[in-house]
Amino acid sequence: MAQDGSRPGFLARFLNKVEYAGNKLPQPVTLFLILIAFVLIASWVASMAGVVVVRPGTTGEEVRPVNLLSGEQIQRMLVNMTKNFTDFPPLGVVLVVMLGIGVAERTGLIAVGLRAFVSWMPSWLITIALVTAGQLSSIAADAGYIVLVPLGAAIFWGMGRHPLAGLAAAFAGVSGGFGANVIITSLDPLLAGFTQTAARIVSPEYVVDPTANWWIMATLVPVTSLAGWYVTERIVEPRLGKYKEIEGLVKEDDRIKPEEKKGLAAAVLVVAATLALVAWMAIPSDGILRDADGGIRPLLDSIVPLMMIIFILPGIVYGLITKTIRSDKDAAKMTADSMASMGGYVVLAFVAAQFVAFFNWSNLGIITAIAGADALKAVNLTGIPLIVAFVLVASLVNIVIGSASAKWAIMAPIFVPMFMLMGYSPELTQAAYRIGDSYTNILTPLLPYFPLIITFAQKYVKETGIGTIIALMLPYSIAIALVRIPVSIVWMLLELPLGPGAPMHYTP
Repeated sequence: MAQDGSRPGFLARFLNKVEYAGNKLPQPVTLFLILIAFVLIASWVASMAGVVVVRPGTTGEEVRPVNLLSGEQIQRMLVNMTKNFTDFPPLGVVLVVMLGIGVAERTGLIAVGLRAFVSWMPSWLITIALVTAGQLSSIAADAGYIVLVPLGAAIFWGMGRHPLAGLAAAFAGVSGGFGANVIITSLDPLLAGFTQTAARIVSPEYVVDPTANWWIMATLVPVTSLAGWYVTERIVEPRLGKYKEIEGLVKEDDRIKPEEKKGLAAAVLVVAATLALVAWMAIPSDGILRDADGGIRPLLDSIVPLMMIIFILPGIVYGLITKTIRSDKDAAKMTADSMASMGGYVVLAFVAAQFVAFFNWSNLGIITAIAGADALKAVNLTGIPLIVAFVLVASLVNIVIGSASAKWAIMAPIFVPMFMLMGYSPELTQAAYRIGDSYTNILTPLLPYFPLIITFAQKYVKETGIGTIIALMLPYSIAIALVRIPVSIVWMLLELPLGPGAPMHYTP
């Protein structure tokens, strides 16, 4: 019931049910432990039931489930548990990238860079700049929530506009535009690791590069920015009306200090020099980052360490100039702190690695993929309708499971092989997942940063609650979906590569 005794509206009742159901879900680590138990039992049941499927493209090769509860398989699980963890593809790449990002973030470089990007824009471009900066903020994981969302509100308030409109524009970019960026971020190798592991259920030598979705994700940045600009200027701000000032609210000084400008300029020069050096090693056919045949495979395989270097060098230079780094001990501590902050991820990676390995050993993945592909073909759900349906499924799952990596660790072993057997590449399936795993972020109270967004909003409108934010962000969610899904459709119609060497189709 509402506080005034009236019955809550439909939206409020629906959101209450979503929040209640979501809060009942276990934490990701517990969820994976439950899934491991399910796989063990399901492998035994399927084995006892004599389940068998025929692998497509072969002369009747049968695939049967492996009973993981047999003595031989229990021994295998125990003997290989450590190896499963150390060989888990997303583990190393994420930790290496975070070494560089951690330094850049802890010296203040990334926060100042975001502030500078927004503050240097002319006033008539400020809305689109906020949405764009929100998407680009994914280079520093979740920094956009903490830095950019309150900054957006403060900038709009300082310009005499409604602060909640600025907050909404920034939040739409950071969270609704999640995953899109013009450069490779830590998310790319993380998801590619899960995708590659899943693809190898069908093709044991298949390689998914961190750049697999680079081109389509970069294209989504401007279209999402335009959608965010339109919604802010034409829908959200007119609905909010003129802002009524709160007594005692004091404007904060968000100006960039001289030493920060100097440090930022030096960091930009370091980035430019580093990229020039990489180009020198990669562009000539006989360059250091070319293989014997002149191909760019060494460059693609070096993306992760190159990302670390591109972040850590300017981070150190910026820190030295702004005095956030005074000695090598400070820089070493920043890298250590960055690794310490990844403790939760390491634990999650351990249990996720066991789940992925056990699931693959059981043959349940390939059996499910073959059966699912046959079922989809039987109902003639293929091509664009299939991919759009998968985007919508991912967006619905996103409402109750917020972690992009946790969701993909669960979904990839099923959908990647299934779609490969239907002729669609793992890179395409991953791109469709990333599109769906974005625009519903801003609608779910289960987003870890949702309470923080409410707190930021309450600074300007004290009665702000969950319903306020949902109503504020719903137009953005719809608009982002309406531009991102058509981009994926156009991509498929034109059969464009999703990234360097990333095909649209898979041929066994």
